[in-house]
Amino acid sequence: MESSQLKTIIQGIPKAELHLHLEGSFEPELMFEIAKRNNIVLPYDSIESVKAAYKFNNLQEFLDIYYAGAQVLLYEQDFFDLTWAYLTKVHSENVVHVEVFFDPQTHTERGVAFDIVINGIHRALEKAKTDLNISYKLIMSYLRHLSEEAAFETLKASLPFKDIIDGIGLDSSEMGNPPSKFKEVFKASAKQGYKLVAHAGEEGPADYIWEALDILKVVRIDHGNRCLTDGALVKRLVDEKIALTLCPTSNVALKVIQKMNEHPVAKMLEKGIIATIHSDDPAYFGGYMNENYYQTAKALNLSLGQIQQLAINAFEASWMSTAEKENRIKEVKDYFNSI
Repeated sequence: MESSQLKTIIQGIPKAELHLHLEGSFEPELMFEIAKRNNIVLPYDSIESVKAAYKFNNLQEFLDIYYAGAQVLLYEQDFFDLTWAYLTKVHSENVVHVEVFFDPQTHTERGVAFDIVINGIHRALEKAKTDLNISYKLIMSYLRHLSEEAAFETLKASLPFKDIIDGIGLDSSEMGNPPSKFKEVFKASAKQGYKLVAHAGEEGPADYIWEALDILKVVRIDHGNRCLTDGALVKRLVDEKIALTLCPTSNVALKVIQKMNEHPVAKMLEKGIIATIHSDDPAYFGGYMNENYYQTAKALNLSLGQIQQLAINAFEASWMSTAEKENRIKEVKDYFNSI
């Protein structure tokens, strides 16, 4: 299939994004605009120099720049602008449902109040629901390089906003910070009614995926690339219908996977895993949803059936109601039948 034809097909697919860090959608242009508005001097002299810095050898090198960029976010309007920019972008790519992460500790650790962060984000999500017909769920992530005690403080700060937070995630530096480190705070989060997910098996071993399932009791695994090294784990993921939210361009950019044609998503589909594709931190890794679909489909020579399955899987793995899922999956099937 020609590249232009493949891109056209991907553009038309109704899509759900389940693995997106709002702070990772911070495009350099908006970063400079907000820095200027807030009288903050960035350690870069131009948009081009920021983009030139987006060459990473590992997850930690990326996180260092990620946290530096977030320093310019100070006010509710900043968080609104960040979120709205992401939502308008993915609306143009026919994304109709999002389940997005935000990292409150990235901001509260530097003195920005929790309510400023969440109110700006929530206002943009509500506007997108009304103006763009994008449904959403909001996931609050704990930073795993910080202590469990700090995560408990964040959980406490979230409680006045329980009605607008759907779930809890776990992200940041994976190696040396196993899921088991956060056993008690995840248990406490579940008691508050939050759904649970965690990053596991991106850089870390398959053991981290087991821990996320057995100790944290998550309902979905973010990344999970390493699962194919463990046959018993693969069987469990299939049997229990545990979805993986994969981020191909991110994996290659961070050298978690060396080349796109080595990405395991096709093998996962063949084994019956509920594999899905998302963009992770698109401003830093050069690709939103459509680019992730395109790069993956092209490198792995995915069939239209496999591409359709990826789109269906994302709605299946989402936290939408059963009726909403059925409607969106029917839209995907109708679209592919019309091609």
